[in-house]
Amino acid sequence: MRLQLYFVVVVLAGIFTSTSYAQQIPAQDITLSQYKYPFPVHYLQLHIQGQPLKMAYMDVQPTKPNGKIVVLLHGKNFCGAYWDSTAADLSNNGYRVIIPDQIGFGKSSKPASFQYSFQQLAQNTKALLDTLQISKAAILGHSMGGMLAARFALLYPQVTEKLILENPIGLEDWKVKMPYQSIDTWYKAELQQSYEKIKQYMMDNYYAGKWSVAYDKWAQLQASWISNPDYLRVAWNSALTYDMIFTQPVIYEFSNIQAPTLLIIGQRDRTALGKASAPEEVRKTLGNYPELGKKAAEKIPHATLVPIEGVGHLPHIEVYTKFITPLLKFLQE
Repeated sequence: MRLQLYFVVVVLAGIFTSTSYAQQIPAQDITLSQYKYPFPVHYLQLHIQGQPLKMAYMDVQPTKPNGKIVVLLHGKNFCGAYWDSTAADLSNNGYRVIIPDQIGFGKSSKPASFQYSFQQLAQNTKALLDTLQISKAAILGHSMGGMLAARFALLYPQVTEKLILENPIGLEDWKVKMPYQSIDTWYKAELQQSYEKIKQYMMDNYYAGKWSVAYDKWAQLQASWISNPDYLRVAWNSALTYDMIFTQPVIYEFSNIQAPTLLIIGQRDRTALGKASAPEEVRKTLGNYPELGKKAAEKIPHATLVPIEGVGHLPHIEVYTKFITPLLKFLQE
């Protein structure tokens, strides 16, 4: 009880010390029910780990179908909504686009108790495709979604027609390079979040210290939960998924990926989970995406590497044209 009270106090302290601008961000409930996504949202009913859960997804139908399907998998600090421009362009080029919110994210359920694994999230995604009677698709994942996309391709090679990894995290095994952080430690950090901290993290790690109105809506969306009493549940799920990312590397299995693979790598990216807890000499070596991208392309049998100079962790938001052009070319090959 004392521990729970402490966490509540931490959350409230963060709320009341935030700036007036942050306080103007509309508070969202635990499933973003009032937040409008770029396309109609549907729900898949799941019963996993002894509980009923809802998985939100968008199914964007093209006007002139080319018979191909692309699945877009979001990153850790995002949801399916940030694929808005990508999905629109893919649809305009004839692709049917499936965009799930994974369990624990966006408009999907936030369980009180859940054992997260990339295998479980891949199974959920496969269940969605089965429900939609989709037997083959190109799988595109960004950041954490890249780890999930790789795991999906390994579990379901017969479904994965092509694989696209946009600045995927997990291109190095962090657990052998830095101290382990407990779920409670991640949880405490999440309870201390604020709009200002989220914006600063994104600006430092994603956008090289520069900010744009185009970036702000994603920082605001992530911050919109903080003032809601249910944020404790959101923070707990976030802590659990941090542990999943840290403890479940996929790089040791890259050589087993069968699908033709495109790696789109922003060369300025230096993202590394838990970097702040690493010794300084180790910290300097982490998240070297120019080198990590090359090594990943060498390990994956049928991989093509597209490096994008001067770009960070979010090519599809920071330099959209440089992202969508090689993507469309790869899908059309």
